Amino acid sequence: MARGFELAARFTLDALKACSFLGVIVFSPALAQESPQSTEPASQIEMKEPRVAFAAVDWNAARATLADLDATTSNAPAGAPQPGALAQLNAATEKVFPNIAESAVPVLLPFDTAAFLRARSQGATGAAAEYSSGFDPTFFFPVPAGYDAMLTLQPRDNPNLDLIYVRSVNVQISGSTLIYDLAGPSVPDGAPVPELDKAFPGIRRVQLESHVRYTFVRFGMPYFVSIECFDGANRERRLSCREADKVALRLLETLNIAGGKPQSEAAATMRHTISRPQRISPDFAYYAPGDLIPGSGMKGQGGRADATVYSRIRFPIAQAPDYVNSQSFMNWGNCDFTGRVGLGGHGLDAGYRCKVNDKPLEKDESKNYAYPWHDNFCEHRYYYVVQCPAGLGHQGQDIRPSTCLFRSPGIGRCEPYQNDVVAVHDGVLMRAPGDEALYLIVNEPGQHLRFRYLHMDPHQLDAAGMINGRRVSEGEAIGAVGDYGKQPGDTTYHLHFDLQVPTRQGWVFVNPYMTLVAAYERLIGGRGQVVRDAQTVTAGPAPPAANRHSFPNSAPMPVPRPDEASKVAPIDAMVGAGVHAESTIDSLLRIESEPASERKTIAAEHCTTHLLKGHRRGFCRPAIISTRARGQAHIVRSMDRRVSHQGAGTRHHAGDLRTRHARRTTRHGRA
Repeated sequence: MARGFELAARFTLDALKACSFLGVIVFSPALAQESPQSTEPASQIEMKEPRVAFAAVDWNAARATLADLDATTSNAPAGAPQPGALAQLNAATEKVFPNIAESAVPVLLPFDTAAFLRARSQGATGAAAEYSSGFDPTFFFPVPAGYDAMLTLQPRDNPNLDLIYVRSVNVQISGSTLIYDLAGPSVPDGAPVPELDKAFPGIRRVQLESHVRYTFVRFGMPYFVSIECFDGANRERRLSCREADKVALRLLETLNIAGGKPQSEAAATMRHTISRPQRISPDFAYYAPGDLIPGSGMKGQGGRADATVYSRIRFPIAQAPDYVNSQSFMNWGNCDFTGRVGLGGHGLDAGYRCKVNDKPLEKDESKNYAYPWHDNFCEHRYYYVVQCPAGLGHQGQDIRPSTCLFRSPGIGRCEPYQNDVVAVHDGVLMRAPGDEALYLIVNEPGQHLRFRYLHMDPHQLDAAGMINGRRVSEGEAIGAVGDYGKQPGDTTYHLHFDLQVPTRQGWVFVNPYMTLVAAYERLIGGRGQVVRDAQTVTAGPAPPAANRHSFPNSAPMPVPRPDEASKVAPIDAMVGAGVHAESTIDSLLRIESEPASERKTIAAEHCTTHLLKGHRRGFCRPAIISTRARGQAHIVRSMDRRVSHQGAGTRHHAGDLRTRHARRTTRHGRA
């Protein structure tokens, strides 16, 4: 796989020197008067730039493949490379693949180029589908760093493949002038494919991160073909990797050069990704990358301590303050089906903890709106992530926006779609209508990345035209933070944000945590401080629950006013070893809520501060904007027995009695 590559440069770290100072995070003058703060020093993380290798394109070899194409030859001897052949080819295929000449690598696609050009020379090209071997191009983005394409195959239109699967099959193919050289766990190179080795010398097949991938080098360039699948028996509504192989082989056998054009040397110039303000923020604090909430990892493993800033991006939520933290192992979280223990109480005061640690939690989302940030890239989920120590994890980061507007009194849920989500960089969107996942493809000289946004309402995205091929600018609103899983309300109010980069094995998830830290520092104009606090949350049995208020969970949600909104919250704990795995959608808790017009918010006058174990802790209780009596209950029910371990059968909640679900349901998606 290393053939054809020239390692142009391994960039030295352009990181700032780590610094430390005495003192702790400054809260507000009122809080500072209570008692001396701990002298545990805060520090800075040494950010790193990504290591990138650039490939040199053999354009002579690419031109040689065009010598026998009738429509690109003139009066030159048969078999001789044609000057201008690429330009003629680009002009011919431009209508089928817009802007194809912008690709800095030869574009390989399942397209019968020779037949298309012959028909064109006769003035009868017909529909492009006649030349696409059953693959319909739904996304095509050619730029100086290469190209990305998504193609769709319909099993019903290709009976010769003999597929059990009946839905459309999406195939991704990319050619890239650069690949990212990742540290961390080694990634298997895969197995050779003897039947394709003659056409693609050195081709490898590997199953990685729920995709079957075929990687090869042609014209000195790396190419990746990828299909999402599962390693199991063939099914009608879930694509097995065995059947994905059939589709991939069909595509590979029909690949031909469709265009491309040599670009300037600027395409092989790495972009610097680290830019930090000099001022130290008195408020913003974060745990180090790889520090998970105790017990929230997988198989006793910790997180991925990756300090790499992969791109200089804009923060994905429009306004600060924002909070990166777990939505599964914090308040209202479902503990990702690791089990929960009730701690007593009723309504918003009802407490519980996850079985994996002794962290007290409440059924109140607003308690999560606080610094410090917590890395959750490798926390407990059942998704394959090769960069995580256990090979399983979350794939990205959960981000909560600046405010939580309560949906209605007494249920502790935030009203969705109150905060704008923005494009983190100039790029092109990749999303089919109806999909929840929205990809932003950044493909330009010196960087090639894919950012994914989740939990926005797909109906809103469709209405706004956020679909394949739409170009967006950095900072442009592309949606709103939501709680959408398979349906509205399936998860807490947050944005899931992740990042993939091209490697020798294709696209791989990497930890975007420090990329987000750097972006957030620029947004607020100040550097964050790394938390060095005594550990107050440990993995193990829970303390007695006689008085839950002696175990506060977190600081209050910041007041949505400019002078108060960015104050740092008290530190909950120093994370230790974590775990990671892949999981299904956070089925959390189903809410039968009151009308949206009856809501409550948190304001500063409803917050008090107390000293606990040498640390300041804030306590807030919402001001109810409705006089509705608590006797009119809100029923909180688990959607699966794995979510709640507080009992079975029926539940009493403020005088109202409801039966449990007649049948269990399982939802699959992202957290």
